[in-house]
Amino acid sequence: MQIHDFVDEGLGHSSYVIDLDDGTAAIVDPPRFPIDHETLAGRLGLRLAWTLDTHSHADYVTGSPGLARRSGAVFLAPAASHLASPHQAVHDREHVTLADGVDLVALATPGHTPDHHAYLLTERGTPVALFTGGSLMAGAVGRTDLCGPELARLLAHDMFRSLHRFDDLPADLAVYPTHGAGSFCSAPGSSQRTTTLHRERTTNALFSIADEEQFVEQLLAGFGTFPSYFARLPELNRLGPRRYDTLPQLSRLTPAGIERFVSNGGALVDVRPVADFAGGHAPGSISNTLRPVYASWLGWLIEADQPIAFILNANQNLDDVVRQSLDVGHEHLVGVLADGIDAWTSSGRPLNTIPLVAPDAITGHVVDVRQANEYTTGHIPGAVNAELGSIASAELPDGPLTLMCGHGERAMTAASLLAAQGRRNLTVLDGGPDTWSTATGHSLESG
Repeated sequence: MQIHDFVDEGLGHSSYVIDLDDGTAAIVDPPRFPIDHETLAGRLGLRLAWTLDTHSHADYVTGSPGLARRSGAVFLAPAASHLASPHQAVHDREHVTLADGVDLVALATPGHTPDHHAYLLTERGTPVALFTGGSLMAGAVGRTDLCGPELARLLAHDMFRSLHRFDDLPADLAVYPTHGAGSFCSAPGSSQRTTTLHRERTTNALFSIADEEQFVEQLLAGFGTFPSYFARLPELNRLGPRRYDTLPQLSRLTPAGIERFVSNGGALVDVRPVADFAGGHAPGSISNTLRPVYASWLGWLIEADQPIAFILNANQNLDDVVRQSLDVGHEHLVGVLADGIDAWTSSGRPLNTIPLVAPDAITGHVVDVRQANEYTTGHIPGAVNAELGSIASAELPDGPLTLMCGHGERAMTAASLLAAQGRRNLTVLDGGPDTWSTATGHSLESG
């Protein structure tokens, strides 16, 4: 057998293709569009026979129901997920034979979610891999507050007991988590994607805690905020997402069509690089640079039922924009400005600007829109912390503002949201805290 891993860096999501060595394959926690997975299977001459979900995902739309309908694969999922999609429900300790001599053992491991399962892969009775989903991760464990703060502590106790279900498994057993670095589903952890039980037993601070109450308190203390769309995706995944066999094609809109779209309540998302947006953008448009974390911020900042149109540069990939948007459950993708921002200016319509400034050109109050844990690690003295996810409702100082983050992308998103609300005298720091410290020779504050 061979296990192939696939990583979505932006969502911190790992998925896996298991070559079962008999001409068939299984996929673990596939994304909504498992294009690379299917391409690999085709190249290796494998028939996709199984697709497995470890739990009800909150951070992305599952690809298992669509994959099962498209390929005929059997969709395995925890019985506790109560899925409406056709699937084979598995229960705790149930064995499923995937191929001759290859079995999958379901292990109920509630904590990250109430329905969570880990899957132990065995070959002729010998454990060869453990797919831990959102339970045990490299240097971390899954957060337990996604179902609401009222369940966080109860599920943290469940997590402690679930992790100890791995106690009798071999130390050298390979561990394949679904969440990892970059995922809002994880407590802070390692940058590694896969690991072993021995490594986690010896280096994972949470996994090595023997006292249940200490584990719970330390786990709960490490949580930061997470995207608002996490509240709706579990139910979308339970009911079964809309099927797409290929990426949909978007309409090409004229500047007049864009204006009508926005006046009717649509969101205009500009995915061009920060410098391009700073130099000139359509009034009211929201900056969200196309990059691996684009989807997380789109899902966090734009309501799911709000129609979206896009502005891109000619060298940017519209398919990537569409795929990432659909990955987080944004289905109302209306169109794209034909010929980009040049078409807007050629039509005689005005552009707005939000200047990028160097550290010596900062004006007014500094607003740092990074996550709170990033801010406490090191920030410009006197800077106010208002996380991007809540910037639109934050109480900010009057007067000119300079927005900043780690590089500039999140800060420009924040500035564009404030500008769309009518705020003026906004600038964005070109760079981050280290840029400021290097340029000024001053130290950052922590805490």
